[in-house]
Amino acid sequence: MPRRIPWLHDLLEFRSALKWLVLSSLIGVVAGLGAMTFQLLSQTVSTFTLSRIAGYHLPETEGEHSVFSHRENNLQPMLLLLVLVGGGVASGFLVFTFAPEAEGHGTDAAIDAFHNKGGYIRKRVPIVKTFASAITIGTGGSGGREGPIAQIGAGFGSFLATRLKLSARDRRIMLAAGMGAGIGAIFRAPLAGALFAGEILYRDADLEADVIVPAAIASIVGYSVFSLALPAGKQFVPLFGTRLDYELTSVTELLPLTLLAVVLAVVGVIYIKTFYGTQKLFQRLPIPRIAKPALGAFLTGIVALAFFFLAGRDYDSLAVLSAGYGPLQKSLNPSVAGQDGFAIAAWMLLAIAALKIVTTSLTISSGGSGGVFGPSMVIGGCMGAAFGQVGNLLAPEWFPTPQIYAIVGMAGFFAGCAHAPFSTIIMVSEITGSYKLLLPSMWVCMLCFLLGQRWSLYSKQMPSRLESPAHRGDFVIDLLEGIRVSEVYRPLGNQRLIPEGMSLDDVVHQLAETTQMYFPVVDRNDRMVGIFSANDVRSYLFDESLWQLANARDLMTTKVVTLSLDDDLNTAMRHFTNLNVDELPVIDSGESGRVLGMLRRKETIAAYNRRLVELKRRDV
Repeated sequence: MPRRIPWLHDLLEFRSALKWLVLSSLIGVVAGLGAMTFQLLSQTVSTFTLSRIAGYHLPETEGEHSVFSHRENNLQPMLLLLVLVGGGVASGFLVFTFAPEAEGHGTDAAIDAFHNKGGYIRKRVPIVKTFASAITIGTGGSGGREGPIAQIGAGFGSFLATRLKLSARDRRIMLAAGMGAGIGAIFRAPLAGALFAGEILYRDADLEADVIVPAAIASIVGYSVFSLALPAGKQFVPLFGTRLDYELTSVTELLPLTLLAVVLAVVGVIYIKTFYGTQKLFQRLPIPRIAKPALGAFLTGIVALAFFFLAGRDYDSLAVLSAGYGPLQKSLNPSVAGQDGFAIAAWMLLAIAALKIVTTSLTISSGGSGGVFGPSMVIGGCMGAAFGQVGNLLAPEWFPTPQIYAIVGMAGFFAGCAHAPFSTIIMVSEITGSYKLLLPSMWVCMLCFLLGQRWSLYSKQMPSRLESPAHRGDFVIDLLEGIRVSEVYRPLGNQRLIPEGMSLDDVVHQLAETTQMYFPVVDRNDRMVGIFSANDVRSYLFDESLWQLANARDLMTTKVVTLSLDDDLNTAMRHFTNLNVDELPVIDSGESGRVLGMLRRKETIAAYNRRLVELKRRDV
């Protein structure tokens, strides 16, 4: 038998690896198909509402592909307002009739399911989220695509785990893997999707390590499946194209980038407070929930049209609607002729960033369906682009390449708002097709993360794994495993050992003289041979005729569970629970086998509480 254990262990490991390869691949396939479906749905809605009714065609990034032909912009303001409100009505009806948990940004709902619901998501939620988000974004509501795509992948992972009757832990892993696969597919950023799945769950610098490998497999498969729907020339093109091969010319540029990080952190706090402040206002409104997304869409349209006319009917101003990538794409590309030599003026970029905060808050916080990562990229990118342009005009030697600040701005802003610096660094590098700006992106992302730690765009994030209900009990074991019996047990002092030949009469008198509850029984060499409790003696107390006939051997049980000084408290707690006893004997693990003392359950729990307090004090 011992020779077969390594072989059996290897077989079990192989089966586990094969299980996650198959399950993660299935999740990736569904996430990729979901991304394809959502992209087609949102483009269809946009074409037949915004473009053909309202006369406004949503600009796309260079890496995107539309199945519909483009039309010239000929905006009809009142029809645009009508389309927006109609989208809000339809989205509100779908969400609040069939799946209220599909409102808002879907990533937060998936995070909540991971921590608080055992990874369980109702089957209808991803379907409702897909249609509601496609309508919201397709009719001009300001939102991102990552929310619905993440929830499609997460929902299928949860569904598959439930159907296969897997454990809650496996279901949580599959949910997170689906979320990462959706992100990796829609943004064509498979590595970032894998890291995002493990990082976005927590507010502090913590990572769900168990998620990374399944999420990586699912993200790669999801990305590959989604790419199959693209023409050959677009399949490996980054989201923002291939012309963004910028790099720092000097490390001195890290100084203005430091100032940019401070600006982004401040704007990030404004964004979060505006978003959740707007949500509270809508929650207090005395109107039916189903009507609130329509009101949010109407106000979004008013803001967008007011800006459109104030900006001289400049169509770039309408980036405050829908995904809004158009001006950001222009700012990232090499400069073209325009005001001050830039494609878009700095004031326009600043206004888009500011009003994008407002329109996103109105759209999503009112109950509309969509993500917040896409708008965050536009806000951060436009802020960075404006910062770089102004710097280039005032001090060109310090700001030789303004486009760098747009790229770094995208990364830093979301890293600070979402507390996901590493996945954001990789994601922005993947969607721009270049890792040459890894150093400045890391610098700005880390600064934004540190400066914005008190605020988060995802309210359902837990501070760390220690506080997550999903890991309740994990850290009890971890802490107990770090404490040895030798640190806690009571050495023999006044505790009495009972010789195996001691009469019951003497045992009864021993009980009368001590408060001791458990009595180890030893032989003539002081080796432990059994144990009995005070309760075991009570059954003999009313029959004095047995007091001289019975002895300690008659009272004791020989099935003794003992501890050694090197055992940890997790082992002790397991024995306490299995045997339902309050004390265990501690013996010398060497040849002597002598009783060294006793370990009590309450002392074990007290040791855990002391260690937990010590750890919390270290974190303060």
